[in-house]
Amino acid sequence: MTLRQEIVGNAMQMAVVSLRPGQTVYCEAGKFLFKTVDVTMETRLGGPSGGGARQPQGGGAGSGGMGGMLRQAMGTAMQMGQRALAGESLAFQYFTARGGEGTVAFAGVLPGEMRALELDGTRAWFAEKDAFVAAESTVDFGIAFQGGRTGTKGGEGFVLEKFTGRGTVIIAGAGNFIDLDPSDFGGRIEVDTGCVVAFEEGIRYGVQRVGGLDRQGVMNAVFGGEGLSLATLEGSGRVILQSLTIESLANALRKAQGGDKQGPTGGLFSTDAG
Repeated sequence: MTLRQEIVGNAMQMAVVSLRPGQTVYCEAGKFLFKTVDVTMETRLGGPSGGGARQPQGGGAGSGGMGGMLRQAMGTAMQMGQRALAGESLAFQYFTARGGEGTVAFAGVLPGEMRALELDGTRAWFAEKDAFVAAESTVDFGIAFQGGRTGTKGGEGFVLEKFTGRGTVIIAGAGNFIDLDPSDFGGRIEVDTGCVVAFEEGIRYGVQRVGGLDRQGVMNAVFGGEGLSLATLEGSGRVILQSLTIESLANALRKAQGGDKQGPTGGLFSTDAG
């Protein structure tokens, strides 16, 4: 069943979810805001793709006995290892309405928008690291590694969050969102690597150098503010971009605190505060 939710607010949005009796929603640790008293909260290590949302009860034949418990433990450990490598939270919080309907609310960690995505089981969604806020227990959460070449050049693009199954998943980003389909722009768009929030399965994600190793390419990298690479998105499907990048927000905060180390050129010569 579709998750009943309403996204409210402007500069810092939150999602207010109405749970039916027995319905469960889970979030990443740190994204919970408030709940009503008829909603129970449970913190678990590992997520639904490791059986976290549908853990069998008991150790009898229905759960595969000791073998089933061992497989479940190994799956959870593997998932936790992936999340640790990705720098993600190891724990999830699960909220279930008991005895009646209940309400629970979630929010992202940056000023910006939220979006509810509906998965029908035919296509997965990929999102930038830390975009995940909450989802129905019927949605599986996983980590997708894009490979050494893409990851080295793309920064955030190295590790993506992957959502599969059926149901509603809620994501958040910084600034304002814009929805695009590369097929409306000749089949390919090039984006600042920090502006990609999420995209449907079927979209081909990559990273390319900004210009060549010539005078203009060096000018783009040194003075353009984009560094050496751009993200590329090709194919047909939904793409969600954000107007504010974490790097630009961090630079603005450092500048306001008198610690701006970006220098007059930006781009390649920018340095992060240590």
